[in-house]
Amino acid sequence: MSIIEAIILGLIQGLTEFLPISSSGHLRVLSAFFGWPDPGAAFTAVSQLGTEIAVLVYFRAKVWSILSTWFRSLVNKELRRHIDARMGWYVIIGTIPIGALGLLLEEQIDSVFRDLRLIALTLIVFGVVLGMVDQYTRKHRDLNDLNIQRGVIFGLFQALALIPGVSRSGATVTGGMLLGFQRKDAAEYAFLLALPAVFASGLYKLTDIGGDEYAGWTATIVGTLVAFVVGYAVIAWFMRFISTHSFMPFVYYRVALGIVILTLVSFGKLDPHGGSEVEEVSTEQTVEAEPSPSAEPSPEPSPSAEPSPEPSIDPVTGWPIDPEVGLPRNPETGQHRDPDTGMDVDIDPQSGLPIDPLTGQTYDPRADDTEQGGQADQGQQAPTG
Repeated sequence: MSIIEAIILGLIQGLTEFLPISSSGHLRVLSAFFGWPDPGAAFTAVSQLGTEIAVLVYFRAKVWSILSTWFRSLVNKELRRHIDARMGWYVIIGTIPIGALGLLLEEQIDSVFRDLRLIALTLIVFGVVLGMVDQYTRKHRDLNDLNIQRGVIFGLFQALALIPGVSRSGATVTGGMLLGFQRKDAAEYAFLLALPAVFASGLYKLTDIGGDEYAGWTATIVGTLVAFVVGYAVIAWFMRFISTHSFMPFVYYRVALGIVILTLVSFGKLDPHGGSEVEEVSTEQTVEAEPSPSAEPSPEPSPSAEPSPEPSIDPVTGWPIDPEVGLPRNPETGQHRDPDTGMDVDIDPQSGLPIDPLTGQTYDPRADDTEQGGQADQGQQAPTG
C-alpha cells in the first residue's frame, strides 16, 4: 500500500467511523472502486485505533470519571450506585457479545463478510431500519436510565457491526433508540461502548500487519494518524448535529450508496470479491502473457545415448531444446529446427519424431550416426508424406 492510499483510507476512516454509514464498508468499497486491493480486516481494525483515541480525547473527562469511579467502587460500596460506576459495568457487559462473536466469526469477517454485495445490502437494509426507528420511536430516556438488560441489548446491536456496511455507531444508536434513549445519549454510550471492543480488535490484529497483508506498517501508521485527526473533528461536529437533527440525511446516503454498489457489481464494473474490473482483466492478461510450460527448459535431462545430458538451450539458435524431440524449438512460433541442416522440421504426430523435409522420412536426431542411419531405414518403411 502506498502512502497516498494510506492517507486517503485514513481520511475515509476518520470521516465515517462516527457517522452511521459504516467506516469498514467505505474502506472496502473505496478500494474496490479505485481498483486497489482490499486493505484487509487488519488495516481496518488497526486504523480504527486512531478514531478511538479521538474518542478518548473528546470524552476524556467522562472516561476518566467512569474509570476512577468504577475502580473506587470496587472497595467503596457507597459508590456502586453512582452512574459512572454503573457505566463501567455496562460498558464491560455490553462488550461481551461483540468480543465473543468477533472471535467466533473471525474467518468470515476476513473473507465472506467483505463481499461488496453483502456490504451494499447491509447499507440499504440497516439504513432503512435506522430511519424507521428514528422516525417512529419515543425518545425519552437518558444515560441515567441504563441498566444491565439495556446494556446487553446495546451490546448485541453493536455486534452487528462485525459485518461491514452495518456501521458500529449506526447499529448501536438504532438499538438505543429502540430502547427509548435520546439520540445524543444513545450516540455517547455507543462511542464509549466501542472503546474496549475496538482497542481489543486493533491490538489483536497488530500481529497481522505486514506479511501477507496488503498494508504494511508504514502505511498503517500513516492511515491511523490521519484517522485520529479527522475523527476528532467529525465526532465534535456529529454530537452537535444530532442534538437538533434526525438521522435521515445518513439514511438517504446509505440507501443511495448501496444501490450504486449493486448496480456497478451487476454491470461488471466492480468485482464483488476484489478490486475493479480493470484490475481483474489486467491480472488475467498477466497470467496469459506468461510463457507456455512447453517453451520452458525441462529440468529433467532428455534421454540420450551420449554420456552427458543434452543442454537445455541450443547454442546455435539460443532456443530451448524440446526434451521429447531433442531439437530446439522457437518459443514464438513453436516450430522445431534441426541445427545440423539449419532447416525447420515438422513432427510426426504418431511417432513423435521429426520429419526430414527432403526425404519425408522420420528420424531420431538424438541417435548417433549409425543409429540415425538405422532409424532412417526404418522410417522408409513407414513414410508419412
